[in-house]
Amino acid sequence: MGQIIVRNVGKAYKRYASHWARLQEWLDPRDQPRHQAHWVLRGMDFTVAPGEAVGIIGNNGAGKSTLLKIITGTTQPTEGTVTVGGRVAALLELGMGFHPDFTGRQNVFMAGQLLGHSVATLKERFPDIEAFAEIGDYIDQPVRTYSSGMQVRLAFSVATAIRPEILIVDEALSVGDAYFQHKSFARIRQFRDQGTTLLFVSHSAGAVKTLCNRAILLDQGVMTRDGSPDEVLDYYNAIIAKQEADQEIRQIESQTGRNVVRSGNQGAVIEEVDLRLNGQSVRAVRIGEAVRFEVAIGVQRDLEELTVGLLIRDRLGNDVFGTNTWHLGCSQKNLQAGERWRLMFAFPELNLGIGNYSVTFALHSGDAHVANNYDWWNQALVFQVVPGAGFRAIGVGYLPTIGQWATA
Repeated sequence: MGQIIVRNVGKAYKRYASHWARLQEWLDPRDQPRHQAHWVLRGMDFTVAPGEAVGIIGNNGAGKSTLLKIITGTTQPTEGTVTVGGRVAALLELGMGFHPDFTGRQNVFMAGQLLGHSVATLKERFPDIEAFAEIGDYIDQPVRTYSSGMQVRLAFSVATAIRPEILIVDEALSVGDAYFQHKSFARIRQFRDQGTTLLFVSHSAGAVKTLCNRAILLDQGVMTRDGSPDEVLDYYNAIIAKQEADQEIRQIESQTGRNVVRSGNQGAVIEEVDLRLNGQSVRAVRIGEAVRFEVAIGVQRDLEELTVGLLIRDRLGNDVFGTNTWHLGCSQKNLQAGERWRLMFAFPELNLGIGNYSVTFALHSGDAHVANNYDWWNQALVFQVVPGAGFRAIGVGYLPTIGQWATA
């Protein structure tokens, strides 16, 4: 139970030149078709194992929501087959299945029955649903009086009242407030750890990395990547940054032997990166030591501006710290082709927690690499932080702390 098998699935919608063409085809279906097929999905082929957590990512219009609707059965595929094993709970659209003129309490029973729960089960679980939603007296008010955040609270509470074999979430949690997002993610993680299969659509790289052990990238209705969240999301970031036709996206082997993404139009290129301590090249440092990251840059063509960015990630790929010369107020102006520069990011105290980290470097103009991306090198450098002379702590940050006692 909990397995999803998608085989050669495609979805096409009919496009008519006019309303008359639609009417003529309807009146005489034996005549030649008067529409064109517009494919929004084509060749979807993958299997999700029971208990696996898979993130579906891609730009708007890539086909993510259509794919989830086909898997849940609310939309039929034009070609291919989908086999779903187990009870599915889906959050595809905010408040889907709610009637605006009925109260929250009434909608709980209606939406719950649509999910396959009996009235007796819903009566038993209702106190938990109400408590998790935390909408107070609004539970007995018409849903049309709810804010969007209140609707998503109640919708999520109903959908997850009973642990499903398969949970499908399509960006629904992005509407809720920060407190409820944390609460919802905790429940999703709990279900995942208990064996629920998860399909999760999100534009948040952090959420996908935290919840999922696999990611699938869709681009214009086609699967372009299927692999670890780190690998797929890095390639996705490169696609987002691709603003110019001549920009190149390629995968290279990193220091760890894994494939990482490097992209850019090569207006300027990163020639070398290094981590230095007391003038020496190192790959392991103690907590709190003074270090600097160095980037050697070659300018390939005349540039009005050059910004250099740095992003430190932990071993799971979560962003820990990032900045660039634009924010630091030291970007270079009016560079000439053939010039070579070396930039140093100096950290008087590298207060990172014990663990392994990677550094991504980027060359671009302005404040972000999505504009004029010259060179973006993911995981260009990998290093380790080891214990220092101070107190022991856990986490990715090392914050100087003093413990003080006082009588109560």
